[in-house]
Amino acid sequence: MTFPYKLVDLTHPLTASTPSWDNSCGFKHTTSLDYADCTSEVKFRVQGINMPAGIGTHMDAPAHCDPAGKTIDAILLKDCLAPCVIIDISEKAHETYLCSTQDILHFEKQHQSIQPGDFVIIRTGWARHWPQPTQYRNNLQFPSVSKEAAQLLIERDIVGLGIDTLGPDTAESGYPVHQIILGQGKYLVENVANSDLLPPIGSTILVAPLYILGGTEAPIRLIGFVE
Repeated sequence: MTFPYKLVDLTHPLTASTPSWDNSCGFKHTTSLDYADCTSEVKFRVQGINMPAGIGTHMDAPAHCDPAGKTIDAILLKDCLAPCVIIDISEKAHETYLCSTQDILHFEKQHQSIQPGDFVIIRTGWARHWPQPTQYRNNLQFPSVSKEAAQLLIERDIVGLGIDTLGPDTAESGYPVHQIILGQGKYLVENVANSDLLPPIGSTILVAPLYILGGTEAPIRLIGFVE
């Protein structure tokens, strides 16, 4: 049987230089036993990792800012596989640009109304800076989302919101988008890669977080399915 979809990896690889919110990556990948030191007939390389939960392409669960919200392990699998829409604002997005309600309404006029259960990715084009961590972080100045746009997406009953920056809020904003999206039981995905490879409508997305009991954040593998 032929698999009917093209798979698109929307995940940034984790390295020691992965950009982070606090400017100290924190991702450590160590080798505790290497092939040359292994005394058994079959040689092994044994490795370990140490990292913050909210690193690279990752999920914020509602509990990230809502004490009564769901943790990573409580998010239903059915909510991790969803129709995906891409709202592309890359031609006008700059470091202080806010995705607006007008951007969303313009998308809907061009394509179709956002449906309940959709996963929405805001494509700002900022992912092009990922190879330069200082520029990507940019003193926490990057395109983000207005609280009015977030509220409109909640009215559309989306399952989750993704963005190709460090987050949908900047540090100086007071984190209204986190409060709105997570406070309504939805989830966020930050640091989306390769969103330019997905069509505006018609794809499906799989959000696969590490299954962390009680986790408020988790690294994910983010995969798009395109017919």
